[in-house]
Amino acid sequence: MSPEEIAQLPYRPCVGVMLVNAEGHVFVGQRRDRDQDAWQMPQGGVDAGEGARDAALRELWEETGVTADKVSVEGETDGWLPYDLPHDLVPKIWKGRFRGQEQKWFLMRFHGQNSDVNIATEHPEFSEWRWLPADQLVANIVPFKREVYAAVLKAFSDQI
Repeated sequence: MSPEEIAQLPYRPCVGVMLVNAEGHVFVGQRRDRDQDAWQMPQGGVDAGEGARDAALRELWEETGVTADKVSVEGETDGWLPYDLPHDLVPKIWKGRFRGQEQKWFLMRFHGQNSDVNIATEHPEFSEWRWLPADQLVANIVPFKREVYAAVLKAFSDQI
């Protein structure tokens, strides 16, 4: 696909979850489908007719096994934050239908135990997970998502 063709594609509607534990550390998972380090927070698409908050709680459960009763939703970004995929990935992800994602992010406080996290879900996305200090978050994320992660961190910094 040419850069011009990619620029005409829409963004995929998506939600993200910044899950924070009692120490103020952030949940990150290592993606299973990448050859290089690709840590990220839980995120995923919004289903047709689904509200963003409901999608965020669903994605959290689908990717981490953490249920809604183990978290409290403490914030959300004012708007949707877009990011573009690197051009070489566009034809390979989502069948080439999207240039990237436009994300609504939610800050959720984790009230459970580490044993409540189960990444061996029905459709596992992560090979491993950890709690990361917030000030190390952006440096550990794939480069094309760093700008969005910095904006999320800034949006929630007073609440972490």
